[in-house]
Amino acid sequence: MGSAGNNKKKKTTFDDIAKYTGFSKTTISRYFNSPDSLTLDNQEIISRALIDLDYKENKVARILANGKTEFIGVIVPNLKNHYYSEMLNQILLTYEHFGYKFLVFVGNEKEETERQYIQELLAYNIEGLIVMSYTLPSAELAGLSVPVVTIEREDRYVSSVNTDNYMGGVQAASLLARHSCDVLIHLNTSDTTPERPAYGRVRGFRDICEEKKLNHREIFIERSNIFEKMQSRIEEVVRELDTVYPDMKKGIFVSGDTYANILLNLLIREYGCLPEKYRIIGFDDSPISREAVIPISTVGQQINKMAYEAVSLLVGQMEERKKRRPVILQEPVHKVIAPVLIRRETTEALEES
Repeated sequence: MGSAGNNKKKKTTFDDIAKYTGFSKTTISRYFNSPDSLTLDNQEIISRALIDLDYKENKVARILANGKTEFIGVIVPNLKNHYYSEMLNQILLTYEHFGYKFLVFVGNEKEETERQYIQELLAYNIEGLIVMSYTLPSAELAGLSVPVVTIEREDRYVSSVNTDNYMGGVQAASLLARHSCDVLIHLNTSDTTPERPAYGRVRGFRDICEEKKLNHREIFIERSNIFEKMQSRIEEVVRELDTVYPDMKKGIFVSGDTYANILLNLLIREYGCLPEKYRIIGFDDSPISREAVIPISTVGQQINKMAYEAVSLLVGQMEERKKRRPVILQEPVHKVIAPVLIRRETTEALEES
């Protein structure tokens, strides 16, 4: 009776592939480490041989040989905001298409800590970096030794993928205006400055209101990653609106579905329902907008498409660097994804549908 070790199938080696194809082991090594140095015909011959020989790649050996880990680093501001958790989820799903794995750090809005995160990621030989955190300036990110792509943050010096935030603001304000609201309110956070793509939501809302001569107001509150603090700040806004505009129909454009859901829950807790005098539209189309006790109208960011485009843009730069004569980007590439207006019950009341 043979031992288990005798029945174990022998692993295919570079030497086996070389003998099977008639190429040298050096040529086989070049196929794995610098495939563009071979002709397409020779690449195809070796590729077929790997299938015929049932070759299983030794990932650790390959990393040691060429220093390429097939890891992408990701820094996300927090996971309490449903937009960020869904964006991260969609980024991770791109593994099935691109084959790159991800190392993720959750930021804490402290520059030195996030610099430490980046150094930790670089120590793991990441090949590229996706940054959603807005703590470090893009000029600093551009100086890193790996390609960087950002999503929805200041991006002057690095490549990025963003929503057409201005058009989203236009869509939100226009929808509320069509519902004959007496006053339109835009609720945003005080750190949404003109340098950030998300400021386009403010400009789009403002331009439509001024163009149509609509009674409107912008309210900026301090951002916090602590739920109770954000709830308290939005509760103060609700009390003020009920005091200043008691009998007016208020259309509120909230710059994020997570905060729109907090607003909705506060109103339901106060009135037992969404009052006739309130209409709400959020921004993102993160899962919370669909799963809320009353589904929330929103400006959809096409999060799955943004995640795919961000990884695709980064992988393109990473793969270019692996070539013998890489063509490095001279200017950042900025991709803009169109938003999609999604009408749900917080604007489309039952009697209006």
